[in-house]
Amino acid sequence: MVLVSPALIESHVKSNALLMRAWNLLQGDAEVQELLRMSNVNATVRMLYNDHGPVHAAIVAGASLEIMELLLEGGMIPSSIAHGTTRDMDHARLIVMMGAYLHDIGNSVHRSSHEFTGVQLSYHILSRLLPELLAQEEMRLIYRIRSEIMNVIHSTAPEVQAITVEASIVKVADGTDMAEGRARIPYAKGKMDMHALSAMSIKRVELEPGASRPVRIKVFMNSYAGYFQLEHVLVPKIKSTLIRDHVEIAPILISKEEEQKPLPLIQP
Repeated sequence: MVLVSPALIESHVKSNALLMRAWNLLQGDAEVQELLRMSNVNATVRMLYNDHGPVHAAIVAGASLEIMELLLEGGMIPSSIAHGTTRDMDHARLIVMMGAYLHDIGNSVHRSSHEFTGVQLSYHILSRLLPELLAQEEMRLIYRIRSEIMNVIHSTAPEVQAITVEASIVKVADGTDMAEGRARIPYAKGKMDMHALSAMSIKRVELEPGASRPVRIKVFMNSYAGYFQLEHVLVPKIKSTLIRDHVEIAPILISKEEEQKPLPLIQP
């Protein structure tokens, strides 16, 4: 069991040289960091929505890599490997991590169609960073990896059906960042409606192997209002991916005394 949190990404990159170099590049790149900062300015300051900045990017990147490892342990093959985009599993991990970290940069321009805008912005960023990161690889491979990462970003749009395992992973991971009001349905701060009530009821999210499916998402909530987030955020995301039959949701109700009551599993 692991907790979905900003610290999760560190546990994955510290043991993988390629991911560590990529993480350091992303963290140290002024354009990437300012795009994420502007994404948060537009989302939280100007639109009074929930976080879409660097903390969210780190959370989704860590959750994505954790979900990927659970799927690999369950025998799933990443699309980039299966379809010959690359033959290196670390390249598949790189596609997932960079796509996850950059998936919301389009918010730096506007919330509307931000996934499509993010693809356009990412083209130039990836054209700079990937040759530096993969300096020993041929450019044809780098171009393919760039396309795969852009596919991940595009596929996070609600109306888009994910067509790769990598994009599916990031789309699901995006929905796991919902603890303590970090819901993926934007809601206006200070407005007490079902969006806000359900978002605040989610206390934490954990990832672990499931009993019958490779990935179990455990969602701890202090009221049944949390179901609104599951039904309107997480389930639709899972249903629009290639991994829908490999993921289950385990809601758990927490009382004031911290007693835990498991609720029926949700298998989208």
